[in-house]
Amino acid sequence: MTRHLLPLALAAAIAFPSMAGAADSPTPARIIVSGEGEATTPPDLALLSLSVMREAKTARAALDANNDAMAAVIAAMKAAGIKDRDLQTAGIQINPRYNFTNKPDGSQEAELVAYQVTNTLAVRVRDIDKTGEILDKAVSLGVNQGGGISFTNDNPDATITEARKKAVANAIAKAKTLAEAAGVSIGRVLEISDQNIAPAPMAINAKAFDAARSAVPTQAGENAYNVQVTVTFELK
Repeated sequence: MTRHLLPLALAAAIAFPSMAGAADSPTPARIIVSGEGEATTPPDLALLSLSVMREAKTARAALDANNDAMAAVIAAMKAAGIKDRDLQTAGIQINPRYNFTNKPDGSQEAELVAYQVTNTLAVRVRDIDKTGEILDKAVSLGVNQGGGISFTNDNPDATITEARKKAVANAIAKAKTLAEAAGVSIGRVLEISDQNIAPAPMAINAKAFDAARSAVPTQAGENAYNVQVTVTFELK
């Protein structure tokens, strides 16, 4: 039995020091830097939020009036070339409206005076040159609540890729500068992560278009896509 156990004991004696040496090896020096990159592109898609509010003595009458107004708005959107897939009801609200009267005892008496129905339509405009014309038609046909407009891109992948490359190049330049100042040099990349920052939409109040007599002037400008990266380099 002893002769059989001796080889195992010798193997264990050889293995354990090897494992201990690996565990005690120092973590290689490293540097963590952040980089930023930006790329711009003209928008090719306008997103509109159009709301119609109607008020009447009864909820039924308010809903009927709202339905008629929104149907006219939707018909105008389709006549302007907007496809069904780019029209979506974003919400319908029915709310009572009260008048409150103060009573001598300090309490309030609520009187139901009307019902308000609000219907919101989300619209994607793929021909952004028609955005002003579509806004003008919508307001003329009954859009009377604060809406919004933002310009975006249907597929910004190529622009984001360009921003990523710039962000990584920026991180490498930062790492080299810091390493040279410290008297060392950077080695291989150990870890990298990124974060995309999409351009923020710019809201416009639909009531601002109430007095418009011609197509609402709009400027699409450019969308800037930003990417931030965090890169970990080995130091040599």
